[in-house]
Amino acid sequence: MTARDEERDLLNRCAAAAKGELMGAADQREANVFRLASMVLRPRLPAESTRLRVASEQYFHQHPAELVESAQVVRNGWVMSVPRLRDMLTLQLHLG
Repeated sequence: MTARDEERDLLNRCAAAAKGELMGAADQREANVFRLASMVLRPRLPAESTRLRVASEQYFHQHPAELVESAQVVRNGWVMSVPRLRDMLTLQLHLG
């Protein structure tokens, strides 16, 4: 699987969580990306932001040690950049 494929799959899971179609994160990576996505979507899409936050919190309730700082999400390579995550996820939510 290429990096673009992984990014697309993660964005699809973020969008599903933001729409309420997915109730929780599957792993540390998803939970931290959902948390970051909830922060960047809050001003524009507050309902979707809340759903992402709840999905991440459910994971961290069971695995509190796996929460990392937002900057670490980028350093870990889980997202390419925060603006890219915001823009691509916003576009996906508006189109789908």
